[in-house]
Amino acid sequence: MTRAADAAKVCAAAFIDAFNAQDHEALAETLNYPHIRLANGRFATVEHRQSFIDRSRAGKVFLEKEGWHHTTMTSNEVIHEGPDKVHLAIRNDRCHKDGSVYNTFDTLWIVTCIEGHWGIQFRSSYLR
Repeated sequence: MTRAADAAKVCAAAFIDAFNAQDHEALAETLNYPHIRLANGRFATVEHRQSFIDRSRAGKVFLEKEGWHHTTMTSNEVIHEGPDKVHLAIRNDRCHKDGSVYNTFDTLWIVTCIEGHWGIQFRSSYLR
């Protein structure tokens, strides 16, 4: 694996760790901006770190309503890579406190290197 692929995978793992901890500041550090997400047929663009933190905190309510406890990344495959951009095909499981999986979905993440910082800049998820 290349240095770029390694950096992208480390970034993806850090995102999941911060997401599971609901550490919104650490989560924001795993991204590059503007950050774009495509889910449920809609694009959402977050221009700045603080805007992401605010949205992430608000999103916690929805996770709690669905009984979310943690997310497990069950696969993380490099599908394209260059010196400053890597495409990752990822499968995530959303789990209840007892570890039972209640939602499995595929997602494509584009991880970029901007001014030496590797961060997820685009996420496209097939949420169910």
